[in-house]
Amino acid sequence: MFFLKRKKLIPIFSQQAAFLCQTSAALVEMMKYESEEDWKRAEREIKACEVQGDALLTEFLGQLTDGWMVRTSKADLQSLAIEMDDCLDVVKDVAKAILIYLPHKIDPQLRELSQLVKYQADALREMMNYLADIPKHYSAISLQCERVTELEHAADDAYEDYVGYIFQHEEDVRELIKYKNIAEVLETSTDNAKVVSDTVRRILLRYNE
Repeated sequence: MFFLKRKKLIPIFSQQAAFLCQTSAALVEMMKYESEEDWKRAEREIKACEVQGDALLTEFLGQLTDGWMVRTSKADLQSLAIEMDDCLDVVKDVAKAILIYLPHKIDPQLRELSQLVKYQADALREMMNYLADIPKHYSAISLQCERVTELEHAADDAYEDYVGYIFQHEEDVRELIKYKNIAEVLETSTDNAKVVSDTVRRILLRYNE
């Protein structure tokens, strides 16, 4: 059956999701600041979580080579762990982009995008916790997958609206490029969460085969 070793694997997925929630919450706070020193402090917290996430991925991949039998494929489980780690990496990339560009301001639209990243992280955490008992939580997992998808669509719309807004209202070309690039990385973060959700959907389908 799926997750013959769930006592070892589910905590890793759940911890990855917890780190993602912590980093996305730190990112939301980072977006409220206006000073380089505050940005650096938030970026250090995000980076620390990303490093711990890398260690979790290494641990997971080591356990996956033990040769145990699962109802789903090892490839799906490996993809899920790597994709969760990718989500952490992209949140770190957003924080790093702010420090590199040092924008003159953080527009409300960028804060909105960071909040969508946080909402997706919350949904992924719920999803990973439910994986410990798929038969019991099948519907709840599917619901969280739908939420991640809806948030990704909302982020697409918010990103497109913001790009239109800055091209109409921002006269400083250098600042415009900064804002667009930061928004683009934020939008990529929501895309990565959708990839995780799609992998979970695939696991659910295999579970019912």
